[in-house]
Amino acid sequence: MPKAELPKAELHCHIEGAATPALALEQARKYGVDTSRFIRGNAYMWEDFTSFIAAYDLVAGLFRTPEDYARLAETYLLELASFGTIYSELFVSPDHGEAVGLPADAYLEGLAAGMLAAREKTGIESRMTIIGERHLGPENVLRRARETARHLHRHPLVTGFNMAGDERMNRVADYVPAFDIARDADLGLTIHAGELTGPQSVADALDLVRPSRIGHGVRAAEDADLVRRLADLGTVLEVCPGSNIALQVFPDYESHPLTDFIEAGVRVTLNADDPPFFHTTLAMEYERAETVFGLSRERLLATTRTAIEAAFVDEETRARLLGTVRRCADEPLAAPRLP
Repeated sequence: MPKAELPKAELHCHIEGAATPALALEQARKYGVDTSRFIRGNAYMWEDFTSFIAAYDLVAGLFRTPEDYARLAETYLLELASFGTIYSELFVSPDHGEAVGLPADAYLEGLAAGMLAAREKTGIESRMTIIGERHLGPENVLRRARETARHLHRHPLVTGFNMAGDERMNRVADYVPAFDIARDADLGLTIHAGELTGPQSVADALDLVRPSRIGHGVRAAEDADLVRRLADLGTVLEVCPGSNIALQVFPDYESHPLTDFIEAGVRVTLNADDPPFFHTTLAMEYERAETVFGLSRERLLATTRTAIEAAFVDEETRARLLGTVRRCADEPLAAPRLP
């Protein structure tokens, strides 16, 4: 089966971080913004996590209306669908909309319009997970959780709550009340941990937030007992190898613990995080998983299955998506073409 036909699913992609430099340049021309500080040629310019966040925020500021966000979501999802993606969970940050004067409701409505347009054209399913920005402080994340819970009925595609941003700031304990509100609202919970900081951040997330998934979580590999705990709990890691290498969480793919987690029985998924910022795509992540990490076709399908099982979707949608994966698993490998 050609790789483009292998069903793929993604649980960890920040929607503003999915804007290609070409799309960002179009938006910049629309609003008369000088992009020389953060776009050169067809690439984003940054040096470390701090400057990456700065470049990300500048790009996010180029999307200012519901129509802008509809175009962003539709463009990204159409790209995903073109190489066999059946599900995408978009991490969305109303704080970025509010930073340019776009109210949270309008921000989410714009994204939803793009998501529904992509589904109409290709069949790709998608949902939104609300991000609370850690570096904006506990009170802001708490406000975001309250507003999400209060207005959830307006946004049926919003199904999860998350915290992202610089995990070197503050303690996980400072944000627990926000996650309690999200849990009470029946939102799925995930949290960024174990990327810039060590295994203790993963342990804190498990102890205090009790999420079903953890964004990244790869620094847990430094603690064998914690790895066993993740396996025993069945906590799903949203692993983003290309992002980890680009940000120098690990120096190279040979040092990355993806296969160590799999061998230890930890449930993992493959994700692109902020694809053009890290010179990757979800298709490339699946490709590397095979060619660099040595994952078989069956293991790649198991990774997609894990993502669907862990997705923040209704059970009817989950069953339908799992059916697609199951049918693919039952199909024999395509016969090689003779020259």
